[in-house]
Amino acid sequence: MPPLLPMLAKSVSGVPDPAKHGGLSFEPKWDGFRCLLFKDGDEVELASRNTKPLTRYFPEVVDAAREQLPDRVVLDGELFVGLEGPDGWRLEFETLQERIHPAASRIDKLARETPAGFVAFDLLALGDTSYLDRPLSERRAALVEALGELSGPCFLSRTTEDVAEAERWFEEFEGAGLDGVVAKPLGAPYEPNKRTMLKIKHERTADVVLAGMREHKTSTAATPLLGSLLLGLYDASGELQHIGVSASFTAKRRAELWEELQPLACDIADHPWGRWNELLTANPDRVPGTQSRWSQGKDLSFVPLRPERVLEVKYDHMEGRRFRHTAHFKRWRGDRDPESCGYDQLDEPAGYDLTRILTTSPGGTT
Repeated sequence: MPPLLPMLAKSVSGVPDPAKHGGLSFEPKWDGFRCLLFKDGDEVELASRNTKPLTRYFPEVVDAAREQLPDRVVLDGELFVGLEGPDGWRLEFETLQERIHPAASRIDKLARETPAGFVAFDLLALGDTSYLDRPLSERRAALVEALGELSGPCFLSRTTEDVAEAERWFEEFEGAGLDGVVAKPLGAPYEPNKRTMLKIKHERTADVVLAGMREHKTSTAATPLLGSLLLGLYDASGELQHIGVSASFTAKRRAELWEELQPLACDIADHPWGRWNELLTANPDRVPGTQSRWSQGKDLSFVPLRPERVLEVKYDHMEGRRFRHTAHFKRWRGDRDPESCGYDQLDEPAGYDLTRILTTSPGGTT
């Protein structure tokens, strides 16, 4: 019965050696909403990784679960939305985020226009039997037997024990919007809220322009602290675009940076983003300083900085024309000219069709 916390993963660099872990099962790392699915007859509940209810936001997944899944089952998996593009279907996280909306009419409309799917990758309970204490090898075998050959909107995630195959997935599947590869010890039980799994994510670097900064939520007049750096890249037309933020600093470094960057502060009217200053509502380009339904009234104001400094950041992958997650500061690049920092430096993965990942051999194993 819910609530139940999912098993978590810790980051590692590179696909790990199964021999050092007593055997590993590899699977694609989906870029969606982690979801525990509880089904008892017609009753279906969807829960997020922090146990918050997701059921009302995905009525089409609830209907699919009633039709496709065993009568009584608890599954660990991922909610996702796939959209068709020039290279085939790919995951679209921003479209998935739109589903968390207070209006039922809006949810129903999006459920029809951009329906979500659910991909299962672990079995927690089936019928009257709990599988939490059983090794992954047993859980997977029972999961394959119970779910059979699902064809959507509910799917069974593919797995492999072949390291070479996992490395190929890591390289190719990013083109369909996936986030990397997950490795699970074959002999390990399911341990809620423990980092038993291993995740291998893409890491890249880029030289970006410092364009602004925000105060930290704990900042005071006596001790001002930097919360995040606002980053930019120049597009083909020579316009500075907002590409994301960098925010991981110690308290000491936050205080140092806030003071260090003050000489760059300028009036918004003299800043490349000054043309956005009059935008007061949500906007599709994620203009810094404006509100959206995700900000929930948070103070998103920022201090404009003259775009004169370049820094190198580490990022995993892109979501459209922005970093998908917060970028990590690596170093200042005093040798780089800000105007030379454009989108052309970014590594773009080759396109890959999501349907080729969701269409697996019997049992979801390659």
